Amino acid sequence: QELVKLIKSGKVPDKDYLIVDVRDDDWKGGNIKGSRNHPSQRFLLELDDLIEQTKDVPITIFHCALSQERGPKAARIYEETRNALHDTNHTVYVLQGGFVQFGQSYKDDPELVENWREIIGRIS
Repeated sequence: QELVKLIKSGKVPDKDYLIVDVRDDDWKGGNIKGSRNHPSQRFLLELDDLIEQTKDVPITIFHCALSQERGPKAARIYEETRNALHDTNHTVYVLQGGFVQFGQSYKDDPELVENWREIIGRIS
């Protein structure tokens, strides 16, 4: 619900906050509107660019399908790397329940979810 409030608050994605979706092929089942896909398989390769592109973004939210492995791991690596650069002016979150829970809850709201596919959404 906090993410819903943030998205609907009028704040600007990629400026006021960033949603990083680290799902791999399962990303094709739909996504949170305004999110960026940085697949877990390539996350470490893209990390430096992601940090450079988001250095002024104060809030970053990570998730994967369930936010049990890929999302939390990427969030930890991202935060540790930013902290190592003495960049502490940011907050990192992990979306509880991941896209599976968020998508099921908000799939009918085009302000929140786009590209929803029912079958893939359930498999994710």
